[in-house]
Amino acid sequence: MSDFRPAANPSIVQTQAARTPGRAHVLVIGNEKGGSGKSTTAMHIAVALLSDGARVATIDLDARQGTFTRYIENRAAYARRKGLDLPMPLHAAVQASGDSADEKARFEAALEPAVTTADFVIVDTPGSDTHLSRLAHTWADTLLTPLNDSFIDLDLLARIDPETLKIVRPSVYAEAVWKQRQVRAVQGARPVDWIVMRNRLSSLAARNKRDMGAVIEALAKRIGFRTARGLSERVIYRELFLNGLTLLDLKRGSGPSMTMSHVAARQEVRDLVTALNLPPLSPAAPSAGPATPTATPSRPAAE
Repeated sequence: MSDFRPAANPSIVQTQAARTPGRAHVLVIGNEKGGSGKSTTAMHIAVALLSDGARVATIDLDARQGTFTRYIENRAAYARRKGLDLPMPLHAAVQASGDSADEKARFEAALEPAVTTADFVIVDTPGSDTHLSRLAHTWADTLLTPLNDSFIDLDLLARIDPETLKIVRPSVYAEAVWKQRQVRAVQGARPVDWIVMRNRLSSLAARNKRDMGAVIEALAKRIGFRTARGLSERVIYRELFLNGLTLLDLKRGSGPSMTMSHVAARQEVRDLVTALNLPPLSPAAPSAGPATPTATPSRPAAE
């Protein structure tokens, strides 16, 4: 029987997180289900922060699939082809090895220089339960969970009574996050700000959309997370991947011409970054240094 217990006070983080001097704020994007838009979300947040003058480091923990790493490689290649100076994060990919001690050493080797030289570190995790993913969750200052607007995806957070739509009990991912919160508390770290982002929302006022909203708000109070509106279902997100672009790049004259739909989508990205409530840059932050390089990140050699 599970020993899961919801937080006594689910509103764990009420105010904007304070920035630890000399240390980056770590944003982990996690969900044990694939296809929730983690890599697309990670890339758009990274470019949004870079555009605001922050120094950003990114880490891909799903190096076998490597969607996030390929996204960044595509971006560097596009910038070279077009002679553009696109803002680039400092990127690293961490290969899984199957050995917990080795994976911990690999992750910390990628994280340590990122934490000490960047303003923000964005970690993209696999769409499954892995040791690397659990390890990343213990380092999260902010945890962002993209969730497709579907009861299939919601099943990872909670079991729902199909007749009443009442929450029966928290499910596997909610329990995993709770356990990593415990580890973080034992280490003396600050509470993690957990945000569940409703992704790929339809513009239609469907019953499923309304029911999902009600259940997620009830679940947020029970197990302790904030909610944010994510990115709508738009073809443009898929089209931009091949060139490594984001909607925020279109205003620079990169990629396809802007439409009203693209303007609305770009505002969604800005609204999401605002909802994250990340700590502001301090005057002495590392971002005061030179811009991040635009060289193509090197993929780790196969083991």
